Amino acid sequence: MAQDINQIRNIGIIAHIDAGKTTVTERMLYLSGEKHRVGRVDHGTTDTDDDPEEQERGITIFSACVKYQWKGFNINLLDTPGHVDFTAEVERCLRVLDGAVVVFSAREGVEAQSETVWRQADRYEVPRIVFINKMDREGADFQSVIDDIGPRLGGRPVPVELPVGQGPPHVADPFRGTIDLVRNKMRQFDPETEGKNVTETEIPDEFADDAALWREQLLEAVCEIDEEAMALVMEDKPVPEEMVIAAIRKGTLERTIQPVFCGSALHGIGVQPLMSGVGDYLPSPLDRPPVQGVDPKKRDKTLSRQPDPKEPFCGLVFKILPAKTGDNYWIRVYSGELKQNSRVYCPNRDKKENVAQLWQIHASKKDRDGQTDTVTTGDICCVIGPRFAITGDTVCDVKENIELPSIKFADTVLSMAIEPESTADRKKLDETLDMLRRQDPTFQAVENEDIGQTLISGMGELHLEVIQHRLTRDFGLNVKFYKPRVNYRETIGGTASVVGQCNRQIGDKQMFARINATFSPLDDASKPVIVFDRLPPDCLPNDVRTAAIEEFRQRAEGGGFIAGFPLSGVKIEVTDAEMAEEGSDEVAFRIAAGDAFDKGLEQAGPVLLEPVMKVEVTTPEDYMGELVGDLQQRRAIVAGTEQRGAMTVITAHAPLKEMFGYSSAVRSLSQGRAGSSMEPLGYQPAPKEDAETFSY
Repeated sequence: MAQDINQIRNIGIIAHIDAGKTTVTERMLYLSGEKHRVGRVDHGTTDTDDDPEEQERGITIFSACVKYQWKGFNINLLDTPGHVDFTAEVERCLRVLDGAVVVFSAREGVEAQSETVWRQADRYEVPRIVFINKMDREGADFQSVIDDIGPRLGGRPVPVELPVGQGPPHVADPFRGTIDLVRNKMRQFDPETEGKNVTETEIPDEFADDAALWREQLLEAVCEIDEEAMALVMEDKPVPEEMVIAAIRKGTLERTIQPVFCGSALHGIGVQPLMSGVGDYLPSPLDRPPVQGVDPKKRDKTLSRQPDPKEPFCGLVFKILPAKTGDNYWIRVYSGELKQNSRVYCPNRDKKENVAQLWQIHASKKDRDGQTDTVTTGDICCVIGPRFAITGDTVCDVKENIELPSIKFADTVLSMAIEPESTADRKKLDETLDMLRRQDPTFQAVENEDIGQTLISGMGELHLEVIQHRLTRDFGLNVKFYKPRVNYRETIGGTASVVGQCNRQIGDKQMFARINATFSPLDDASKPVIVFDRLPPDCLPNDVRTAAIEEFRQRAEGGGFIAGFPLSGVKIEVTDAEMAEEGSDEVAFRIAAGDAFDKGLEQAGPVLLEPVMKVEVTTPEDYMGELVGDLQQRRAIVAGTEQRGAMTVITAHAPLKEMFGYSSAVRSLSQGRAGSSMEPLGYQPAPKEDAETFSY
């Protein structure tokens, strides 16, 4: 039976590592009746962390999709990683989601990766609600987390729930329930049924004043959104529950507020109200604007698709899981319907693709009972049959073509040389690396035939370590691994105006071309090279002009002057040119453009750039001195410190080259009591000695 699109919720759980995303997901599956026992991350029994590497480390590495029903809503939920090395999984999920649940730890609050995932959600304009988890942990502080969300994330948190107490059972006022500010009720969750049985009572007198104060703040936010509610408040009349919910939903969809829930997912407290909040406040596919794209045959023509089953089909491939029986393509359907045994068009590859099978997804696999004939607008499904599309590609109706914006992933920052132990392993290694590239868009592998090694690149130490384990353990390859090294870039330090020339005899033909160009650095050294055509209108014929500009762009993609690292942060303006009556063809101007490019980089002063990480260390005060001293030895600049409860948070900017093995160093210096996280910040000039002595 066709499902009501209004009742679909495509949501993601996003957060910093260890905030409890997977535990929240497990609790939702249990409370919805999708499973009869709650899985535990520390026992390796969760549905979504089903990879051996995830179970061994106790963290999420690969995004996973699960489905459940709750109070008439059909929920497609994507559980995402929290570690920065796997941020591509968050990126691709947010690209196709309609809403998100952002989880914060009540003790740690807003952390480094919290800021990253919040910014990603901002970029894709994803409405979100907030769940403050671990309210039963030592040092839990609901108010502190609320106070952090505004200044650090630019959000506007609006609590719709209050915690009753906070902290573990042995403290004077432990966390034991929640107060619903919308309905003015207190909720308690039965530990015997792991939170399934909920008792609602009137708010006890001891909490009444606090609840009234927070309720007043909630109504202030509601009045800003709904004029009718404001009129009732001005007349001292009660605001109906339905009006409050409708106003909060409107503000959430407009992304002006973020409703805040609280609880302890591990003990089943507060998760049921959160599940209801997903249905009440987050958007259905119909609440999202039509997707925009271009006509692949006329790229200046903008097209759109309404979220309507009657529209021509279009969808986006956001994940590929290689399999021997045929790669599993995860697709979000934005419009129309997709039928089994049909054909679709992939405009990115200009290929027609077969849709042999359609499956529902459970965790990272096909749902064994989930094969279906048709999927419709708003669905997330697994398709078997395509061969050419890659992550970020559009699939659409064969006759009604549209190409949606792709997914942009961050550049890799770390590389490692590997080589097979024997020639017999070479072919299997190549096939395995090709499969891993299809699965993970942030993983790269480039073979150097001269030395017999392959350079693999990823987002950090943990990312490469996971790849290493998969090659040896999962695929049984005998591979030699070398020490990781950072991925440098190159830019220029100054400006230069140059003249590139071609004045040579080739056979009996005299070739001539002259081209003038100016090279200057961009404000942001991490931005791609930009080439501007400033040539006078009638300076060159169109074909020659195009060839010259194209040569500059191709040379920019080829790397820099020092060691051929990727070039960035450079503006090239092609300002003038001269040609002869004979011998000034496309080849001549390509040669002249290449000459100008080499001269421009050399004269503007090539600069080697190294990746810099934003480092956040959370430590007891006693170890702060040792940790700051260690950071300074690593060429880090301490950007600030702040107090969060009993812990001190140090924020620093440090070169990635100096941060290998840093998490172990933090544990050693603090006797295991401090923790750290890192995320890419940008690039800065490397020390002069690195540029002088660097060799591949």
